[in-house]
Amino acid sequence: MTRLAIRADLLDFTADPGWAASNDNTPGLRWRPGHWLLIENGRIGGVQRDAPDAAWTQQDRRGKLLMPGFIDTHVHMPQLEVIASYGTELLHWLETYTFPAELRYADPAVCAAGSSRFLDALLMHGTTSAVVFPTVHKASVDALFTAAEQRGMRLIAGKCLMDRNAPPGLTDTLDSAERDSLDLIQRWHGKGRLAYAHTVRFAPTSSDAQLALAGRLLAAHPGTYLQTHVAENRDELNWVAELFPDARSYLDVYARHGLVGPRSVLAHGVWLDAEDRALLGREGAQMAHCPSSNLFLGSGLADWRALEDAGAAVSLASDVGGGTSLSMLRTMADAYKVQALRGVRLPAWKALYAATRGAAVALGLEREIGSFDLGCVADCVAWEYAVGPVASVRDAAATSLHERIFALMTLGDERNVMATYVAGRCLVGA
Repeated sequence: MTRLAIRADLLDFTADPGWAASNDNTPGLRWRPGHWLLIENGRIGGVQRDAPDAAWTQQDRRGKLLMPGFIDTHVHMPQLEVIASYGTELLHWLETYTFPAELRYADPAVCAAGSSRFLDALLMHGTTSAVVFPTVHKASVDALFTAAEQRGMRLIAGKCLMDRNAPPGLTDTLDSAERDSLDLIQRWHGKGRLAYAHTVRFAPTSSDAQLALAGRLLAAHPGTYLQTHVAENRDELNWVAELFPDARSYLDVYARHGLVGPRSVLAHGVWLDAEDRALLGREGAQMAHCPSSNLFLGSGLADWRALEDAGAAVSLASDVGGGTSLSMLRTMADAYKVQALRGVRLPAWKALYAATRGAAVALGLEREIGSFDLGCVADCVAWEYAVGPVASVRDAAATSLHERIFALMTLGDERNVMATYVAGRCLVGA
């Protein structure tokens, strides 16, 4: 039996703290400063104030912050090399930067190197679980799952489905898509901490027949997920209307093929109407809010409150490479700005919940990740409250816990990560 005890200021959530939650006694917030987190065989074994006995390996990080590892619900593995690419909106950005980068993943050696680099980068930024887009190439999925298994990470991913409106090296066929998907599901889904996601790139790159195939595969394999993009950009919206003239809306294209449900992770949702949001709520689907990407590409301002008011779950996602950082802290800071432009203030507690327990609940994984509940896997990150003179003077001036954590959320990034643990193993830092 392996036993590790970490002393730090423990912060996690027992429930959604809501939008009015900016005080230190907010329901749902669990704050235990100067406590020991007990980890037995990679899982949370308990929390206590007093130091454990000599049977435990002790790491004393007093005065530091310990939180569950972040969960990034929408990110692209092959796009690190095109992050921070200049000057274009979504559709031109795909043609100019994304598709050329993804074409290189036909090479298994590129897949292996890219997958390892990507997952190590996630861990360095404090993200321990993710819902990931590889490429259309089967080798990219094999490499990504292999690298995740080696690190013990919770990962949800699957081969992109693209049978039209993309370069020849990035398209598949109905037969190859079904054959490759079935093989990948058999070999990887449910292996360790891995799960398969039927990955429709977005509606314009899949025919009706391929969308129907994705719906059949999703229905035939309980426990698998569906991930795609929806209503990100106005030009994209117009293109979808031309390609699918019988659909009421962009979201309806997916719904009519059985792709909107409790295991669906749909990214962006900037240009949804009230009927779309009601559909998401009825079906229990999750919207991955990608504020950094939406700002960088000029896509628009997603209405988080309206989505939740309609009953849809909302999580947070970096959407690298449209997003400009793998740091979920930076993603939260951008989410604050997006919602402020909509006239709403995003509390730090609400943002942190969406990137931890909230995402886990939306994925049906709250008994495994996202909190320090007894029995959860010990994916956690130790943070410095402040790094550098500006953040340090701001931290010292804080008069409440929320003020202090909001400053971390606004000024922090990967430099604040002291150590990242996956199932109790320290994979970053010391």
